[in-house]
Amino acid sequence: MTLDELVRWIRSNLDEVDVLVASEENGAPEGSWGDVFVNHDVPAGTKVGFPFATIVTQDQPDFDDRSRLDRPGAFRVNIQVGRQRAGELLGVAPGAWDLDNTDFAEADRLLPHPVYAAQGYISVVNPGEATSELVLELLQEAHARSAARLRPPR
Repeated sequence: MTLDELVRWIRSNLDEVDVLVASEENGAPEGSWGDVFVNHDVPAGTKVGFPFATIVTQDQPDFDDRSRLDRPGAFRVNIQVGRQRAGELLGVAPGAWDLDNTDFAEADRLLPHPVYAAQGYISVVNPGEATSELVLELLQEAHARSAARLRPPR
């Protein structure tokens, strides 16, 4: 699965989403140009918080460079699945994962997010045969969770 294929799938299969590709034209900081932020498309002024998914294409020195995204074609999909679901998927509570001894550059493997694991984010570098279907399922789940948070309480 390529980055372009993944973005096309998101735009085609998830309703009411805003897919922002960071660029100079839309005022994004230069260090994020090319990164993709996926959130619900909501009315102006509505607070939505963090995106439910991102696709990052470059390392961020002094923040997160453990995925080694400086390799040709490398990208990392990050999905907010929630703490409980992350624990189910990874077999350990998000805060208990040994982040210091994890190879976050390993491709096609479901891992905790290198920075936001405790907040229930998981990540996959270059989804392939082992993880592509799961990534798409988790994007659908995250989309539904995000939509539920935006609905007014009854």
